[in-house]
Amino acid sequence: MDYSKVLYALYEVIEDRKKNPKEGSYTNYLMEKGIDKILKKVGEECTETVIAAKNGVKSETVYEICDLMYHLSVLMEEQGITWDDVFSELAKRELKEGNLKKFNTRSEI
Repeated sequence: MDYSKVLYALYEVIEDRKKNPKEGSYTNYLMEKGIDKILKKVGEECTETVIAAKNGVKSETVYEICDLMYHLSVLMEEQGITWDDVFSELAKRELKEGNLKKFNTRSEI
């Protein structure tokens, strides 16, 4: 399965909430509160991800990563950044050598 489709679908829901606000939508709440609230939530979710990873419980870490990715998606939409922008940057980095690091070359990228 191409799991990137899940990220695109999430982004589409966030875009739709912006265009067509829905009563009681958490996404709309974040957008109404603005960039400061969105950034606060990204920071909180990042910290929760770090704590979960430190605790060493995989399921908890995955859960927190999902929360972080959702909030990052809201931030991206607010800033006009798409998953294509992110994937494109990652693809550029894959080709870059330096600091003794190099991504594995994969033909499907």
